[in-house]
Amino acid sequence: QVQLVESGGGLVQAGGSLRLSCAASGRSFSTYSMAWFRRVPGKEREIVAAISWSGGVPYYTDSVKGRFTISRNNAKNTVYLQLNSLRPEDTAVYYCAADYCIEYGCYVLGDHEYDFWGQGTQVTVSS
Repeated sequence: QVQLVESGGGLVQAGGSLRLSCAASGRSFSTYSMAWFRRVPGKEREIVAAISWSGGVPYYTDSVKGRFTISRNNAKNTVYLQLNSLRPEDTAVYYCAADYCIEYGCYVLGDHEYDFWGQGTQVTVSS
């Protein structure tokens, strides 16, 4: 079992930045790939970024490439999402998720494949 707790959301003006954190507890964090998803009311939850347990080249959805950065610190059991150049369309509840995935460099993109989820943190970008 893995417990995930997100923090760092808030209200920011367009063009601003936020850093989201997701602290994990429970089973060995370094055996899990991690991802950030977001959900806007009335829309499907979408993956934003994913990273394997080993780091390596992460995945980003097209709309955030060049603006968001996912990273992790296995010693601190924490995954981060740095959000730069924020836009009003980035407004959503952001969730971190964990998937047991020990192969080197592996991660998955489907939300149904993730085993554990945090409670979410609201990001609101004003124009």
